[in-house]
Amino acid sequence: MDLLNAVGQMGAGDVVDLGCGNGVMGDALRARAGAARDVVGVDGSPAMLEKARGIKGYSVLQQGDINDWHPRRAPGLLFSNAALHWVGGHEQLMPKLVSMLGKGGTLAIQMPHQNKAPSHRVWLSLAEELHPGRIEKMGTPGVMAPVKYEELLGPLGQFRMWETDYYQRLVAEKGSHPVRRFTESTYARPILDALDADEKADLITRYEDVMHAAYPVRADGSVLFPFRRMFFTLTV
Repeated sequence: MDLLNAVGQMGAGDVVDLGCGNGVMGDALRARAGAARDVVGVDGSPAMLEKARGIKGYSVLQQGDINDWHPRRAPGLLFSNAALHWVGGHEQLMPKLVSMLGKGGTLAIQMPHQNKAPSHRVWLSLAEELHPGRIEKMGTPGVMAPVKYEELLGPLGQFRMWETDYYQRLVAEKGSHPVRRFTESTYARPILDALDADEKADLITRYEDVMHAAYPVRADGSVLFPFRRMFFTLTV
């Protein structure tokens, strides 16, 4: 919602939710789009699209790889929330998305920018220490440095970029560090999927040891966890 609220001008075309997932933003996008525009949800996961079918806000749902997807007509808003960090080749992808917009259209992007924080960096550093040379094949998500997006997209239109730290109270079952439970099914999933059971158990044990120092668990078993997200909008 912070990303959508930051969108000012939109062109006359469709509103596209790129990487719509289970459709959590469908109704909000419909409210912003009004009745005259189509709201198109795009995702690569059939399971996520099946969940999104229950959201009334979408006019159309399309299954497709974001790298290969192309709109039927020029969008007025290309909106992507927490999806494009899973897609590589941003140097080519971002300008391509901008080129799809109709006159006055806006590209609005939010991606996690947490990779340098201990919660994410330690997964990579430990995996590389324990399994040298395998980390590059594990497919972890990532984003470029902010200056790279500004240099790439700034010349293409009215560009605005910012970051926000969101503080979350995390809890986990007894014996598990909350940050491990929070990250293992998202950021760390490609790393853990590449390991056998013994390798995975060893990595998790070592990771939790570091997390207890980086994010101390309070008496009630919770951690106050800062999570940074990068935002940018570009209007052509």
